[in-house]
Amino acid sequence: MWKRLAEFVLRFRLPLLILFILFTGLMGYYAAKVKLSYDFAKAIPTDHPKYLDYQAFKQRFGDDGNLVVVGVRDSLFFQQDHFNTYRKLQEQLRAVPCVEDVLGIPGTVSLMRDSSGERLISEKIFSIETATQEQLDSQAQRFRQILFYRQLLYNPKTDAYLMAVRVNKDSMNSPARVNIVDRIQTAVADYRQSLPEVETHISGLPLIRTILAVRIQQEMKWFLLASLGLSVLILLLFFRSFTTTMLSMTVVITGVVWSVALIHLMGFKITLLTALLPSLVVVIGIPNCIYFINKYHTAYLLAYDLPETERKRRALVDMVSKMGVVTLFCNITAAIGLGVFAFTKSAVLSEFGWVAGCSILLIFVVSFVLLPAVLSYLPAPKPRELKYLDARWIARWLTSIDDWVFQHPKKVMGVTVVLVLVSMAGILRLKSVAYLVDDLPKRDPIYQDMKFFETHFNGIMPLEIVVDAKKKRGLRGLKPFRLIDSLSTFLAAQPEMNRPLSVSEGLKLATQAFNDQDTSAYRMPGDFEAVFLMDLLNQRGKEGSKNGLSKMMQAFIDSNKQYTRISVSMKDVGTEKLPGLLQRIEQEANRIFDTSYRITLTGTSITFLEGSKFIINGLKESIFWAFLLIALCMLYLFRSLRILFCSLIPNLIPLLVTAGIMGWTGVPLKPSTVLVFSVALGIAVDITIRFLVNYRQVLPDYDGDVSKAVRSTVQQTGLSIVYTSLVLMVGFIIFCASRFGGTFALGWLTSVTLFTATLTNLVVLPVLLNLLARIKK
Repeated sequence: MWKRLAEFVLRFRLPLLILFILFTGLMGYYAAKVKLSYDFAKAIPTDHPKYLDYQAFKQRFGDDGNLVVVGVRDSLFFQQDHFNTYRKLQEQLRAVPCVEDVLGIPGTVSLMRDSSGERLISEKIFSIETATQEQLDSQAQRFRQILFYRQLLYNPKTDAYLMAVRVNKDSMNSPARVNIVDRIQTAVADYRQSLPEVETHISGLPLIRTILAVRIQQEMKWFLLASLGLSVLILLLFFRSFTTTMLSMTVVITGVVWSVALIHLMGFKITLLTALLPSLVVVIGIPNCIYFINKYHTAYLLAYDLPETERKRRALVDMVSKMGVVTLFCNITAAIGLGVFAFTKSAVLSEFGWVAGCSILLIFVVSFVLLPAVLSYLPAPKPRELKYLDARWIARWLTSIDDWVFQHPKKVMGVTVVLVLVSMAGILRLKSVAYLVDDLPKRDPIYQDMKFFETHFNGIMPLEIVVDAKKKRGLRGLKPFRLIDSLSTFLAAQPEMNRPLSVSEGLKLATQAFNDQDTSAYRMPGDFEAVFLMDLLNQRGKEGSKNGLSKMMQAFIDSNKQYTRISVSMKDVGTEKLPGLLQRIEQEANRIFDTSYRITLTGTSITFLEGSKFIINGLKESIFWAFLLIALCMLYLFRSLRILFCSLIPNLIPLLVTAGIMGWTGVPLKPSTVLVFSVALGIAVDITIRFLVNYRQVLPDYDGDVSKAVRSTVQQTGLSIVYTSLVLMVGFIIFCASRFGGTFALGWLTSVTLFTATLTNLVVLPVLLNLLARIKK
């Protein structure tokens, strides 16, 4: 069948090339329309209870992750020039398009009784922009008396001050977010330039997501160019032919265009994972070219007794017929290794799996058609282009491998067993933990800024606690809010959390105002005060527009007075500590509230935790299914349980070694590092397939003598395996230049896995074949 396919490609080469050019042009049109993802990765399935809770919360109270925070540390904050510069910053931020509100100290208000004493009205604290230093000191003293703002807008112990910028959530999910974030950063940069001696930081989930999205786009371009450049260099050193190198690059660039077009055609956008696809296509496509062209050159040398035209045609037919099935199964196993993610319920993994699996299969189609068709038009290979077939350093290395396989098989197995045992010990030290920005280096400004807010304001990660009274107008009277205050007191005592914001805090603010701003009166209202203050909960319309407390009530209680929220900012404690913290909160909430209330923990912190756990578990399951499906493919290809056993062991060992290295070096299991195993498994099996296919092909030539067939296979396939492994390792090493820890880990861990897989397939696999042959006899 493969011989007929080869003859078909050569017979209709011109129409096929024209069709390829037209189709690639069409795919290029769709590739140009692909867009960058501005949504936070949806790692949780849409039917997951935590996802549904979060969506219900957003419908009632809005998005919890649309705040950008600006922090400064200034011991001279209330000096006239410093404060006016800070006030100017607040005005600049408020003028940025799509910024809905800015909460900062210059715009703070206090509550006070009106002239009748029957209502509380709000009044600006810092009302005079041209205030003298004496007036400003008086206003600052008045501000410090209002305990509501303490730890929310300033930390009196460290002279740190915070400004919160609320951005329109729809704008932050569109391309306009880049311009919004740039304008906000520009305003902060102007402030930093005006007061260079003041420590200034900026953070927040919208800012972090936007900057990471832009970096993904930039790295995608640079990694693609770097992988193409290194591939050109290696191919020129390998084939010593410019035309052959350009042909190989045409194949992989065509595959890249098709893969990017698939992202758009499937309705997806570029994410942190799909941004890796173009570089992966290059890394996987180049070995296809090396194996095909290497077989073409070998067949051309062997057909030396034929006329030139027939010699070239015979070599091309032999190339396709002998390497077609091998390359197909190699690409199928690679597609399985990545494509199994398509069947997970995580959207971010599923998108990557579908596009990766289809792209790898398409690169086979491109290689299978484009290479023989174009090579048939090119001149026959020149002697200098075939010199690599006699590379002396590889020949010496393969001779050493031959010596180890046949002279020291016991030592090989002994070293392998020791390596596996050491790796198993490392696996026992392996931990599973993820942080919001743990893929960024510790010196990155984003990481440093976030740590500033964790140090002075206990973090920016939003956690929402929803209290459901289970009936309309169930939140009446002081009882539910006193219970909420008890839970808020518990939350404020946690070292990982800031002081929470809830209706109870608003009532404390009103109580202090009712008692003429006496700081000792910042507490829940007593029975006498409650008669006056509880009427504020029912104020609506024009009354509410004049009353800051009424605005808070509307933001923290739904219109039916059934649901209320407790909002708290917390540190990025990681997926290892967060479950224990949430469990303590749930236990305390269940102790405080009786069964007439339902307590729900939600927010970005919860979705991040559940998403990380879901991705890691999904990746573990995907590795299992990938291993199983690849095993079935190997069984179908070789029809032998003995060969299947020999093929799986050399590919299982590299995975164990990589996991062991992660354990010993302290690299945790997280969404970005677990991906290494599936990528490496899908690619490393290619080496095994190429080795065993060649072994099965030459075995009849030696009358079933396994030792001679193994020795011949090592010599015949060793050259292409070494060069291909070199290309793969260099291709993945490029990712070590990434500023994302996950991409960096993907680079060096996958390279280590591939290097180990090369050794196990060239040394351990032949030893196993010889050993099982003796056992069978």
